[in-house]
Amino acid sequence: MYKIRQAMKEDISRMAEIEEICFSESEAAPLESFKKRFSAFPECFFVLESGGIVVGHINGCIYNAPELPDALYSDSNLHCPQGGYQTVFGLAVDPEYQNLGYASALIKYFIAFSQNRKHKGMVLTCKDHLVKFYQSFGFIHQGVSDSSHGGAQWNDMLLTF
Repeated sequence: MYKIRQAMKEDISRMAEIEEICFSESEAAPLESFKKRFSAFPECFFVLESGGIVVGHINGCIYNAPELPDALYSDSNLHCPQGGYQTVFGLAVDPEYQNLGYASALIKYFIAFSQNRKHKGMVLTCKDHLVKFYQSFGFIHQGVSDSSHGGAQWNDMLLTF
C-alpha cells in the first residue's frame, strides 16, 4: 500500500538522498538545489510513501514553452507559475522499492495534477532506456535533446493535453 502526497519541507533531505542513489553524481540534484527549488515552487513536488516511508518523488517547475532547457535546473527564477507546461526535473524511486509500479503511479499522478491545473502539456528529458516507459503514458519522443545536463545524452519527451 502506498500514498502519494504533496511534499513538505521535512521531505527534502530524503528526496535528495533518493536522487543521489538513482542518478550519477553529475546528474543528481544536490540537497541545496532541492531546497532552492522547493522554496520557489513547492506545489510541484510530490512524494510517494510506502509504509510511512518516503520511497519516491517527482518534481519540476512550470515553464512557458514545451521544452526543458538546462538553465531551468539551476535557476529557479525561470519558474513561470502561469506557464503552460509542467516540466519533470526528476522522477526517482529508491532501488529497494523499484519494480512495484511506483514510478508509474508518480508520473500518472503528476500528469493528472498538471491536467487539473489546465496546463497545455508536460515535458521531460530521459535516457534511451526510458523512452518506451514514457511513451506508454502518451509522451512523444521529440528526438535527442540539446541538453548536456550531467554530461549525459538525453531525449526530449512531450505530452500534450
